[in-house]
Amino acid sequence: MTTLSERISQSAFDGSRLRVVLLLDLHDGAQQQFLEAYEHLRNQVASVPGHLTDQLCQSIENPSQWLITSEWESAPPFLAWVNSEEHVKMVQPLHACVRDTRSLRFSVLRETSNIAARAPEPPKGRLQANPRVGDGVVRHALTFTVKPGSEDKVAEILAGYDSPEARVDDTTRLRRTSLFMHGNRVVRAVEVQGDLVAALRHVSQQPEVRAVEEAINPYLEQDRDLSDPNSARVFFTRAALPAVHHVASGSARPEDVRRHALFYPAKEGCGMALARMLARQDELAADDPDCPVAGSTIFQRDDVVVRLVDMRIPLDQDPLLSLGIRGSRKTAVLRRLLDSEVAGGLSNDRELARFLARCDMALITDRRSAGA
Repeated sequence: MTTLSERISQSAFDGSRLRVVLLLDLHDGAQQQFLEAYEHLRNQVASVPGHLTDQLCQSIENPSQWLITSEWESAPPFLAWVNSEEHVKMVQPLHACVRDTRSLRFSVLRETSNIAARAPEPPKGRLQANPRVGDGVVRHALTFTVKPGSEDKVAEILAGYDSPEARVDDTTRLRRTSLFMHGNRVVRAVEVQGDLVAALRHVSQQPEVRAVEEAINPYLEQDRDLSDPNSARVFFTRAALPAVHHVASGSARPEDVRRHALFYPAKEGCGMALARMLARQDELAADDPDCPVAGSTIFQRDDVVVRLVDMRIPLDQDPLLSLGIRGSRKTAVLRRLLDSEVAGGLSNDRELARFLARCDMALITDRRSAGA
């Protein structure tokens, strides 16, 4: 792996316009049913705040291949919609028509317009200011809850599985899987070099993984049937916990840091604002060469906010820094965004330490593939 001299980052919070590309492969003969479902869907999507426009395209080479592109003022309103229960129900009619799908999301960096045909009103949202430096790794997480009282049994099952084959194909590789629990909530974070969708499909097909998934099925709060494609699709759609921000120095050696996961109890309706605030604080921390935070990834869906952080020092050595806040003013902002019954006062070192301990998720397993 190439050592990067620049800071690596990704973010859904830079305010730039978002282009979403959805690739679809339809079942034979399902075109008309698909068009009817799409017409109903697009009228609903048009009323979603932040949505600007969309296009439906059909391949000129293979009529079964379709493309939906949409443009949004920025990433947050799209993420709030696509991760909502409303969206899960809205797209259900499409599932019977579609054999396979793939969703891609891009910030708009540059654009060229035909001056003569330019619309009188400039498009809403701004362009991404500067290209980001990446490391070729895609980060994603899944989260779900298990029945209260089953936590120890579930942790035992999840800790005991055999790691699947890391190599997916010539360009895709599973690099790392980190699994944590907080009460009855499970969070599984993965790092993939290459194609995330290909890696997730590869992992789901491995016998050792399927055995673990079947073993925990009786303990899940949300029932699922992995032998039923629609049941599995709905479960994993609801379980998706996307990475909304990542930043790292690119210089830390794995042996010099320890990975932690912090679960932030967001006040109802404040999950995205909390994730945005933590992202800004982590950006500031990354600008400090002496900061013991080597890297962080923030995952957020609705009011579920999880921050994966790689630390050069013990987590409890500096609670304020470990929590991702710098100074009393930011502590006050954090307090306003949290569920006060869970967070407490955060007014002194003791309360901060207590809250940090409450946020710290239990590590179940953290596995790297060879060479990662």
